[in-house]
Amino acid sequence: MPITEQQLLQLLPNARPVACIFLPALNQAMTRYKIDSPVRQSAFLAQVGYESGQLRNLVENLNYSVEALLMKFNRERIREADAKAYGRAAGRAANHQAIANCVYGGAWGAKSLGNKKPGDGWLYRGRGLIQITGLVNYTPCGAALGLDLINHPELLEQPEHAAMSAAWWWASHDLNELSDAGRFQDIGSVINTGKPGRLPHGADERKALYDRALRVLV
Repeated sequence: MPITEQQLLQLLPNARPVACIFLPALNQAMTRYKIDSPVRQSAFLAQVGYESGQLRNLVENLNYSVEALLMKFNRERIREADAKAYGRAAGRAANHQAIANCVYGGAWGAKSLGNKKPGDGWLYRGRGLIQITGLVNYTPCGAALGLDLINHPELLEQPEHAAMSAAWWWASHDLNELSDAGRFQDIGSVINTGKPGRLPHGADERKALYDRALRVLV
């Protein structure tokens, strides 16, 4: 059943400026990928709501401090010298492009994300409501949605494609089945870490959104 704008705003009140734009996009995406029960919709909307800052952020925020870079990413992904050179510090803004090319490029990026060319880390940084990241994800996503995401990755910044790409990723990783089984934390773990069984970043906020969604939709 399609959700209403009132329900969307009960769940994601900070989305008010964009709710009327995203509502049809979300309903279309959820219908196409069978996110079609209150439990599935609650899990999906909670996770994409968290990942996108309540539908307001469609491109990954790479505004990391030096300390955050060193804490979040291992030295295989960014060397200490590069973190100190590119991270945000007193009197200096973060170099977002250089950070993306470090943490999503190099040998790790080629192996894990299919980012083999210089600059692929930045070009295929996280976009959409669930942060599609890396050429290994942009390629099948573009094929599934009929979009040239290889040459135009910025298409995922449009509400329709941002929502549809999230629903595609959701279905591609069998998250409807995890929703049906009530394995909400595992859903966040798959999205955030690539595997179930781990504690995702923002676990408490994700769960709070899910609990609210269940009250609104079930």
